Amino acid sequence: MATDRADARTGTRTDPSRPVYVISVAADIVHVHPRTLRIYEFEGLICPARTPTNIRLFSENDIRRVLWIRYLTQNMGVNLAGVRLLFEIEERLGTRILETLITERPERDASGASDDRTAAPREERAPAAARRTRSAPTER
Repeated sequence: MATDRADARTGTRTDPSRPVYVISVAADIVHVHPRTLRIYEFEGLICPARTPTNIRLFSENDIRRVLWIRYLTQNMGVNLAGVRLLFEIEERLGTRILETLITERPERDASGASDDRTAAPREERAPAAARRTRSAPTER
């Protein structure tokens, strides 16, 4: 069963998988536009519950998942397809590999270890246009 969390107001335990937030409230909590949450749903990254009238309801677990998506895309440079793959790998292995990777990264960076992928920040690499080969001229 999912870990329960104590409600500060009533002192009771709440289920983090219980859908309670409508899309506007969920978007405010994670500081994104509601359209972003719809895109994440369309891409298969989140799956909010639906009411009988088809209104999306987000749980604490959904909110946590959106925060992971935002972290991976904004801080780690992973695109949405990569995020989907990471989530699929995590589900298949049944372990929390993302948390492990994130906690190990500062240790690796502090030790001075680097590889070609981390040698130069994205801004310092050659732009994509410079790497492209020259295309054949087109007829008019």
